[in-house]
Amino acid sequence: MAEKFDLIAENREDMVKGASRRLRRKGLVPAIIYGAGRPPRALAFDHNKVVKQLENESFYSSVLNVKVGDKSQAAIVKDLQRHPAKRQIMHIDLQRIVEDEVIRMNVPIHLLNKEEAVGVKEGGGKVSHLITDIEVVCLPKDLPEYLDVDVAELELDELLYISDIPLPEGVEIPALAQGPEANRPIVSIHIIKEVVIEEEEEILEEGIEAEAVEGEELAEGEAPAEEAPSDEKPKEE
Repeated sequence: MAEKFDLIAENREDMVKGASRRLRRKGLVPAIIYGAGRPPRALAFDHNKVVKQLENESFYSSVLNVKVGDKSQAAIVKDLQRHPAKRQIMHIDLQRIVEDEVIRMNVPIHLLNKEEAVGVKEGGGKVSHLITDIEVVCLPKDLPEYLDVDVAELELDELLYISDIPLPEGVEIPALAQGPEANRPIVSIHIIKEVVIEEEEEILEEGIEAEAVEGEELAEGEAPAEEAPSDEKPKEE
């Protein structure tokens, strides 16, 4: 079961143009909560408290306890918009949940024993984390904070796939129902090869310089080399 976080919210009645901007200036994050057969509701959260909560990776894949006054509502994060240049949360979309309705949620994939993997210790390879999170379907009570994948037995040039992820009871990965092509690799161990391109660059530069010198000589009036005379005599008419 994922960890629960408490978020204290206040109702947001001002919905006119520029309202969200004014809230941000006051240190608040505009938000909306919807779902569970009820109309959407505009909320606002304390920005600094939200940023503090976001430091915990589990926040993104957990059931949040949204409190407005003396009422509470369980919800999950469906979208979070950040400022492209500042450390600022611009808007949060929350979805209400009910105990007996399944939810779709992306949860992180954690790799265990990366340094102890056979392909690392014996093969000298490096672990590549190809997929860092995956969408799951489950009831709210079964929502995991993350999914652990043990790579201790993974050998050099081997892969683990989505289907290799151990799932808690009541949790499913919908991608696996889409066919074999959806069963993508999540982790691999390979030798990281260094590609030396300096020599190729030098050869290219030398070729460009040679062409430039030849062009300069022709520009100064030097005729191109004449073709070697042929040994054949011209045919008489």
